[in-house]
Amino acid sequence: MDATALLQDLQQRGLIAQSTHEQQALNELLSTPQTIYCGFDPTAGSLHIGHLVPLLMLKRFQDAGHHGVALVGGATGMIGDPSFKATERSLNSADTVKGWGKSLKEQIYWLMAAHLEAPFKVVNNADWMNEINVIEFFRDVGKHFSVNAMVNRESVKQRLERPDQGMSFTEFSYALLQSYDFAYLNRTLRCTIQIGGNDQWGNIVSGIDLTRRLNGEQVMGMTLPLITKSDGTKFGKTESGTVWLDPEQTSPYNFYQFWLNTDDSDVYRLLRYYTFISCNEIDEIEANDRAVAGKPQAQKVLAEAVTRFVHGSEGLKTAQRISQALFSGNVATLTQHELEQLALDGLPCIQVSPEESLDSVLVKGGLVGSKRQARELIEQGAVRLNGERAVQSRLEESFALFDTYWVVQKGKKHFCLFKRAR
Repeated sequence: MDATALLQDLQQRGLIAQSTHEQQALNELLSTPQTIYCGFDPTAGSLHIGHLVPLLMLKRFQDAGHHGVALVGGATGMIGDPSFKATERSLNSADTVKGWGKSLKEQIYWLMAAHLEAPFKVVNNADWMNEINVIEFFRDVGKHFSVNAMVNRESVKQRLERPDQGMSFTEFSYALLQSYDFAYLNRTLRCTIQIGGNDQWGNIVSGIDLTRRLNGEQVMGMTLPLITKSDGTKFGKTESGTVWLDPEQTSPYNFYQFWLNTDDSDVYRLLRYYTFISCNEIDEIEANDRAVAGKPQAQKVLAEAVTRFVHGSEGLKTAQRISQALFSGNVATLTQHELEQLALDGLPCIQVSPEESLDSVLVKGGLVGSKRQARELIEQGAVRLNGERAVQSRLEESFALFDTYWVVQKGKKHFCLFKRAR
């Protein structure tokens, strides 16, 4: 893909929020292979779906003939980026940040290796930051930063204007560290473009200025839009918490269901952000959904594409099998691994004793408000236990799936998973 086509595609997708240079300058730079980097601070042991957009952005550049670098912030993660945060971050221990950094590096390789001819180069800024002498850093790097300019950055001003909050020197120094990353990667890996979320604009501009001062090189920056839902609320959170890329933290089933439940007002925009389906094809999907009465297809297309990318074809098939089993009531066909996914985050999961009465279990699972109501529903045949109409009075009168689980269903859509207490 030539530079013009690449930039046009990114603009059509709405993936460029701000750019430090005009399109002509970007076209000229991208007419030859460049190295582009994006940083990911280890604030947890896994990336989440918000991180997926910049990772996919690196892939878009790499597919167009450029080189991607993912930077894990083993050093910057010791401080935490204060940009537009309302309060001071809690500092994590060195061992915790080191462990999270190792996990993120492995996760990026694992996630991207299946989708690229040559995986991204993944680096950790602790490898060079830990070698820096603090006096030399302030002499050689700090002298290039104007405190006046730093205080006037919007992300800093917002914090300083809060009467109940200030900003420590530790957080104030974060911009120097991220800026130095750009200068270092420009010198060692010939990085010429940094990308990041729109909240990173100030840090990226500072890095460009420092790279010019230290290396005499002209580099560029580009930000991606911060992803919110159509109502303005943060995207990527559910009632149970963050949607992680790690299958041990968010199961492939729950991951798939998250995308299936995307609001109609958001889904076509998210197809542009999170998939490699062409904008023309997405326009066709939207037109077909508008023309045909009934459930739109866009959510299914989005859920399948993103789940397949993150969890592979087998992860997608498993998520679809669980969905179909619950929809049809044929839960007895679920494998032990699939039931473990449901226990992780797919259904409410409650530990029970097999001796408990079924009416008590229904109340405990929140499926009914009283034992009397539970008994009425059981008599009406509205309760199923592991896919079969419930007639017994106690759990132990029905075989537990894999000697561990009972799936209790009320009506067509209400489920609870009960797990034998050990």
